[in-house]
Amino acid sequence: MTHLNIGDKAPAFLGLDQNSNQLSLSDYKGKKLILYFYPKDNTPGCTAESCNLTENYSELHKKGFDVLGVSPDNVESHQKFISKFNLGFNLIADVDKKMCMNYGVFGPKKFMGREYEGVHRITFVINENQIIEKIFKKVDTKNHAKQILESYK
Repeated sequence: MTHLNIGDKAPAFLGLDQNSNQLSLSDYKGKKLILYFYPKDNTPGCTAESCNLTENYSELHKKGFDVLGVSPDNVESHQKFISKFNLGFNLIADVDKKMCMNYGVFGPKKFMGREYEGVHRITFVINENQIIEKIFKKVDTKNHAKQILESYK
């Protein structure tokens, strides 16, 4: 789905988090960033993935990772999602899908025989120099943190 590859420079972004604060890729320079795209707040797979990353956030942080989630939901939806599940990191409200397009995660999907346009669940790990280090196209929503950490062993 995505047109990006390991070794590519991560596309710059500027977006609003759940508190309407601007976040950009440059805010994470010098850190490893787990940038995960997901379709929708409060849906089973997206909730499982976000909660798994939160439950393992301290372990990820110890290994030098920061986490940032992105979906087309608005700021208010993200506020409620974070509050309901006590998520431990920021979420970007990509309502115009600009980030999703730049990262190549928005496109045709199939569900129960129906085709539609939507966000594909894809995670990028971006290194300290803002180069894409890993891409996860088959995300294990219930064990995503483990999936990421094991890829570094």
